[in-house]
Amino acid sequence: MTGVLAYITAFGGNFAPRGWAVCYGQLMPISQNTALFSLIGTFYGGDGKSTFALPDLRGRAIVGAGQGPGLSIYDIGQQGGTENTTLLASELPVHTHPIQLGFTPKCSSGNGSTNGPANTTYAPLSSGANAFSSTSNTKMKAYNATVNTGPTGPGLPFSNRNPYLALTYLICLSGVFPSRP
Repeated sequence: MTGVLAYITAFGGNFAPRGWAVCYGQLMPISQNTALFSLIGTFYGGDGKSTFALPDLRGRAIVGAGQGPGLSIYDIGQQGGTENTTLLASELPVHTHPIQLGFTPKCSSGNGSTNGPANTTYAPLSSGANAFSSTSNTKMKAYNATVNTGPTGPGLPFSNRNPYLALTYLICLSGVFPSRP
Protein backbone atom coordinates (compact mmCIF):
# COMPACT_ATOMS: atom_id res chain seq x y z
CA MET A 1 0.00 0.00 0.00
CA THR A 2 2.01 2.96 -1.28
CA GLY A 3 1.14 6.38 0.04
CA VAL A 4 2.43 9.90 0.43
CA LEU A 5 4.92 10.26 3.27
CA ALA A 6 3.29 11.70 6.46
CA TYR A 7 -0.21 11.14 5.02
CA ILE A 8 -2.71 10.23 7.76
CA THR A 9 -5.76 8.16 6.93
CA ALA A 10 -8.45 6.13 8.66
CA PHE A 11 -8.20 2.37 8.18
CA GLY A 12 -10.84 -0.27 8.88
CA GLY A 13 -8.38 -2.93 10.06
CA ASN A 14 -6.70 -3.43 13.41
CA PHE A 15 -3.10 -3.41 12.15
CA ALA A 16 -0.78 -1.18 10.16
CA PRO A 17 0.12 -2.35 6.64
CA ARG A 18 3.78 -2.42 5.63
CA GLY A 19 5.19 1.12 5.36
CA TRP A 20 2.54 2.58 7.69
CA ALA A 21 2.25 2.97 11.47
CA VAL A 22 -0.74 3.28 13.77
CA CYS A 23 -1.01 6.83 15.20
CA TYR A 24 -0.32 5.97 18.85
CA GLY A 25 2.22 8.70 19.64
CA GLN A 26 5.25 6.42 19.30
CA LEU A 27 8.72 7.95 19.53
CA MET A 28 10.67 7.39 16.32
CA PRO A 29 14.44 7.65 15.81
CA ILE A 30 15.27 10.59 13.55
CA SER A 31 18.30 8.75 12.15
CA GLN A 32 16.06 6.05 10.63
CA ASN A 33 13.21 8.36 9.53
CA THR A 34 14.85 11.56 8.27
CA ALA A 35 12.38 12.16 5.43
CA LEU A 36 9.34 11.81 7.72
CA PHE A 37 11.01 13.96 10.39
CA SER A 38 11.62 16.69 7.79
CA LEU A 39 7.84 16.86 7.26
CA ILE A 40 6.38 16.58 10.77
CA GLY A 41 9.29 17.63 12.99
CA THR A 42 8.36 17.71 16.67
CA PHE A 43 4.74 18.84 16.19
CA TYR A 44 3.63 15.74 18.10
CA GLY A 45 6.53 15.37 20.55
CA GLY A 46 10.08 14.10 20.79
CA ASP A 47 13.29 15.93 21.61
CA GLY A 48 14.11 16.96 18.02
CA LYS A 49 17.71 15.74 18.46
CA SER A 50 17.38 11.99 18.32
CA THR A 51 13.59 11.39 18.42
CA PHE A 52 10.29 12.71 17.16
CA ALA A 53 6.77 11.45 17.87
CA LEU A 54 3.97 10.29 15.64
CA PRO A 55 0.54 11.80 16.33
CA ASP A 56 -1.45 10.06 19.08
CA LEU A 57 -5.01 9.86 17.79
CA ARG A 58 -6.31 7.29 20.27
CA GLY A 59 -9.66 8.53 21.56
CA ARG A 60 -9.32 11.90 19.80
CA ALA A 61 -11.24 13.72 17.11
CA ILE A 62 -9.24 15.51 14.44
CA VAL A 63 -9.65 19.26 13.93
CA GLY A 64 -8.21 21.20 11.01
CA ALA A 65 -5.14 23.33 11.78
CA GLY A 66 -5.39 27.08 11.20
CA GLN A 67 -8.24 29.49 11.79
CA GLY A 68 -11.51 29.70 9.92
CA PRO A 69 -13.64 32.86 9.85
CA GLY A 70 -14.99 33.50 13.34
CA LEU A 71 -13.36 30.34 14.71
CA SER A 72 -10.53 29.62 17.13
CA ILE A 73 -7.00 29.11 15.84
CA TYR A 74 -5.46 25.64 16.13
CA ASP A 75 -1.75 24.96 15.64
CA ILE A 76 -0.52 21.68 14.14
CA GLY A 77 -0.02 19.22 17.00
CA GLN A 78 -2.12 21.22 19.48
CA GLN A 79 -4.18 19.04 21.79
CA GLY A 80 -7.25 20.04 23.73
CA GLY A 81 -10.54 18.94 25.16
CA THR A 82 -11.37 16.63 28.01
CA GLU A 83 -12.98 13.22 28.26
CA ASN A 84 -15.54 14.37 30.86
CA THR A 85 -16.66 17.73 32.20
CA THR A 86 -18.69 19.06 35.10
CA LEU A 87 -21.12 21.82 34.25
CA LEU A 88 -20.86 24.76 36.64
CA ALA A 89 -23.74 27.06 37.60
CA SER A 90 -21.80 29.97 36.04
CA GLU A 91 -21.92 28.15 32.67
CA LEU A 92 -25.71 27.92 32.58
CA PRO A 93 -27.65 30.43 30.51
CA VAL A 94 -29.83 32.97 32.32
CA HIS A 95 -33.14 31.27 32.98
CA THR A 96 -36.04 31.15 35.43
CA HIS A 97 -37.96 28.41 37.16
CA PRO A 98 -41.59 29.50 37.37
CA ILE A 99 -43.40 28.29 40.48
CA GLN A 100 -47.14 27.93 40.70
CA LEU A 101 -48.72 27.88 44.13
CA GLY A 102 -52.30 26.91 44.74
CA PHE A 103 -54.51 26.30 47.72
CA THR A 104 -58.19 25.68 48.32
CA PRO A 105 -59.48 28.04 51.02
CA LYS A 106 -62.35 27.34 53.34
CA CYS A 107 -65.19 29.84 53.16
CA SER A 108 -67.03 31.46 56.03
CA SER A 109 -69.21 34.46 56.78
CA GLY A 110 -68.16 34.24 60.43
CA ASN A 111 -65.02 35.53 62.05
CA GLY A 112 -61.68 33.90 61.53
CA SER A 113 -62.04 31.48 64.40
CA THR A 114 -65.22 29.98 62.95
CA ASN A 115 -65.02 26.78 60.95
CA GLY A 116 -68.41 27.06 59.28
CA PRO A 117 -68.35 27.68 55.54
CA ALA A 118 -71.16 29.90 54.34
CA ASN A 119 -71.71 32.27 51.40
CA THR A 120 -68.32 31.23 49.83
CA THR A 121 -66.37 34.01 51.53
CA TYR A 122 -62.91 33.21 52.85
CA ALA A 123 -62.13 33.39 56.56
CA PRO A 124 -58.83 31.84 57.68
CA LEU A 125 -59.14 29.40 60.55
CA SER A 126 -57.51 29.90 63.95
CA SER A 127 -56.12 33.33 63.11
CA GLY A 128 -58.21 35.18 65.67
CA ALA A 129 -58.77 37.98 63.15
CA ASN A 130 -62.02 38.90 61.50
CA ALA A 131 -60.85 38.24 57.97
CA PHE A 132 -64.26 37.77 56.44
CA SER A 133 -66.92 39.58 54.52
CA SER A 134 -70.65 39.32 54.69
CA THR A 135 -70.72 39.78 50.91
CA SER A 136 -70.05 36.67 48.86
CA ASN A 137 -67.17 36.63 46.31
CA THR A 138 -65.42 39.64 47.85
CA LYS A 139 -61.71 39.74 47.02
CA MET A 140 -59.61 39.17 50.07
CA LYS A 141 -56.03 40.26 50.72
CA ALA A 142 -53.48 38.01 49.02
CA TYR A 143 -51.34 35.73 51.11
CA ASN A 144 -47.60 35.89 50.58
CA ALA A 145 -45.67 32.65 50.47
CA THR A 146 -41.94 32.12 50.65
CA VAL A 147 -40.47 29.50 48.34
CA ASN A 148 -36.85 28.50 48.81
CA THR A 149 -35.00 26.88 45.94
CA GLY A 150 -31.52 25.49 45.88
CA PRO A 151 -29.10 23.65 43.66
CA THR A 152 -30.20 20.26 42.47
CA GLY A 153 -28.54 17.45 40.59
CA PRO A 154 -25.55 15.32 41.52
CA GLY A 155 -22.83 17.66 40.14
CA LEU A 156 -20.98 14.69 38.64
CA PRO A 157 -18.82 14.81 35.50
CA PHE A 158 -20.51 13.73 32.27
CA SER A 159 -19.32 12.96 28.77
CA ASN A 160 -20.17 15.26 25.91
CA ARG A 161 -19.50 13.38 22.65
CA ASN A 162 -20.93 13.37 19.20
CA PRO A 163 -21.96 9.95 17.96
CA TYR A 164 -18.76 8.17 16.97
CA LEU A 165 -17.24 5.19 15.21
CA ALA A 166 -13.74 4.08 16.19
CA LEU A 167 -11.30 3.44 13.34
CA THR A 168 -7.54 2.91 13.19
CA TYR A 169 -5.62 6.03 12.12
CA LEU A 170 -2.45 5.35 10.16
CA ILE A 171 0.47 7.52 9.10
CA CYS A 172 2.58 6.73 6.05
CA LEU A 173 6.20 6.06 7.08
CA SER A 174 7.65 5.26 3.68
CA GLY A 175 6.22 6.45 0.43
CA VAL A 176 6.34 9.27 -2.06
CA PHE A 177 7.83 12.47 -0.66
CA PRO A 178 5.20 15.20 -1.17
CA SER A 179 6.14 18.04 -3.48
CA ARG A 180 5.54 21.57 -2.25
CA PRO A 181 3.62 24.05 -4.40
